[in-house]
Amino acid sequence: MRNKRLLHLLIILGNILLLSGCWSKKELTDLAIVAAIGIDRNEEGRYVGTLQIINPGNVAGGMQGGGGGSQGPPVSVVTGTGDSIVELSRRTSRKLSRTLYYAHTNLVVIGEDLAKEESISTILDPLERDAEFRSTAIIVIAQGTKASDIVKVLTAIDKIPSNKIIKTLKFTEKTWGENLSVNVQDAIKTLVSPGKELVVSGFRLSGDVNKGKKIENTQQTEPSSLLYAGSLAIFKSGKLNDWIDGETARGSVFLLDKLKATALAIKWEGKDEAIIYELIRQKTKVMAKMEKGKPRVSIEVQAEGNIGETRVPTDLTNPDVLLKIEKAIEKEIKKEISMAVKQAQKNKSDIFGFGDALHRTNPKEWEKMASKWNDVYFPEVKTEIVVDAFIRRTGLRNKPHQVNK
Repeated sequence: MRNKRLLHLLIILGNILLLSGCWSKKELTDLAIVAAIGIDRNEEGRYVGTLQIINPGNVAGGMQGGGGGSQGPPVSVVTGTGDSIVELSRRTSRKLSRTLYYAHTNLVVIGEDLAKEESISTILDPLERDAEFRSTAIIVIAQGTKASDIVKVLTAIDKIPSNKIIKTLKFTEKTWGENLSVNVQDAIKTLVSPGKELVVSGFRLSGDVNKGKKIENTQQTEPSSLLYAGSLAIFKSGKLNDWIDGETARGSVFLLDKLKATALAIKWEGKDEAIIYELIRQKTKVMAKMEKGKPRVSIEVQAEGNIGETRVPTDLTNPDVLLKIEKAIEKEIKKEISMAVKQAQKNKSDIFGFGDALHRTNPKEWEKMASKWNDVYFPEVKTEIVVDAFIRRTGLRNKPHQVNK
């Protein structure tokens, strides 16, 4: 009996010794929680980091912009400079009474000029190495402006501006299909992948940035300064190469197999945009092979959606009519994908991973082409596009209000 008690006592004492307690605790009042970081380069060639820091007391109870919290701004902005990303972060400590805390940083904004001048991999390297930094942080390029301008603007509906940018990007990706949400981890995987270049969404600023920095910008029905999703940024060897938008951007998202939903306008009965096809799901398959000593790519697309709108008299109860509409939809999708391929080939940037597909099927041939893939082989790749579109539903009305006169 005494031996059992002694054993229990030893177990208890051992557990006490193993308990670490709060040796690594971090008090909230000692932390400057960074929500977003914008990175530019100044005229002296040094990095400029703009940190968006949350003011907890001004956000509590009013995260969605309504009620609660004090009247002060929900975030503060602090700027630091350095010859490296790590240096600018540490130099910023001279301006703060708290420790910079990156565990909640969910947005990285890179200035357009910097993205053109320097490989994005150099910028992402210190972020990935930091165990505290989130690899799921979303990356955007400040299109037509500085990253600092994007980070400084206050937003009305979502009190934390970084949340506004991320939610806007994901919402338009889900409903329109001309943008992509790419995080740090995804970007790095693409950068190290053989035969595939990076594509990232841009974010734009309209209005006066100086007015956007003031709290009054969030108290107007029409803000003086507004942040909105821009074009798609095409990269080559890690550097920003070009911007694409509209149907070309959507064709690119189609080909990347990341289109979640969109609305395609179809020409019908001689009238442009006469029928709107609401795509609800799609699947794209890319296959590469060697044919007569040259790479050839086959693209197969399956699309499914509903008729969302008709602007001309159309009998949607007639199977033959629906079949013709499906053919028109297939033609439109094929056109947009072709536009995307031609633009990428013009930019000599394989953002679709044709080279990656060839690397998987013909590794020996790929080794011969890898060093000159973007500049020599990719621009000459022949593609075969096959699209199979299906109309799932025609809506609550089969016969449109319009009638032939």
